[in-house]
Amino acid sequence: MPSASCGIFPEFSLRKPSSETDIENWASKHFNKHTQGLFRRKVSIANMLAWSSEPIKKPMIVTTDRTVKKEAVDIFKLIQMYMGDRRSKADPFSVALEVVVRGWSNQGLRDELYIQLCRQTTENFRYDSLERGWELMAICLAFFPPTPRFHAYLEGYICRHMDPLNDTKGVAISSYAKYCYRKLTKGALTGAKKGLQKPCLEEINHARNAIFHPSMFSSSLEEVMALQKERYPDRQLPWVQTRLSEEVLGLNGDQTEGIFRVPGDIDEVNALKLQVDQWKIPTGLEDPHIPGAHKLFHLQKSCS
Repeated sequence: MPSASCGIFPEFSLRKPSSETDIENWASKHFNKHTQGLFRRKVSIANMLAWSSEPIKKPMIVTTDRTVKKEAVDIFKLIQMYMGDRRSKADPFSVALEVVVRGWSNQGLRDELYIQLCRQTTENFRYDSLERGWELMAICLAFFPPTPRFHAYLEGYICRHMDPLNDTKGVAISSYAKYCYRKLTKGALTGAKKGLQKPCLEEINHARNAIFHPSMFSSSLEEVMALQKERYPDRQLPWVQTRLSEEVLGLNGDQTEGIFRVPGDIDEVNALKLQVDQWKIPTGLEDPHIPGAHKLFHLQKSCS
């Protein structure tokens, strides 16, 4: 895994999370009661919030939704599979896709998913597993946020891991946490991934790569220029802006009413974003609103 100390990430001023946002406090109010052993002894909150190699038999969070009750158990197994804590013949990225699609499709499952990821990244001394757990959290946050009732608690959990002192055995936990914090903050403003098309494998790979190679659409102007320096050392203007402008003009966008006001098809916009972040502009574009939407969005992000 590449190092996160590449100079592209913005610095964070770490704030001390309020004790009121401790996940333990939230868990004491919202967790199911779990038991273990022949005598069905009650499992403590602390143990329920610590990594486990065992499956769960019911959701961690109290719910009356039958679909969530079933999917919560399945999601935990999928998380264990992605982290390497459960045997699986499936490709890890296919497993990540399954996790993301389920969370994206069912809002009622999101808090359960994130609390499970918090659990599996707590007191986890299998360092490959620990890194994959944080990686999966970062991927999920690229597609959907938790609900407002759990936001502050997930934020508190992430903030507590942003100090480099938390890094261990070569696992850059603080770098993952800082990235997760950015995605969590953005998700609170923009919500889940838009569009009718479910997340695809290409988007999963893109989300994973973006952890250490930031997207041009979530970077400042200075960061964009740093990203393109190696590829286009002589360019004085952002490649993404000049190429999108050329596409807009090539499709007669300067003569199209509402070029920056009328939104393009959201699924086509998402598809173009994936290509642009790979330094590609696909041929065959027909609607100038698609590159126009990206040009406007990039201007807004890079100047904010």
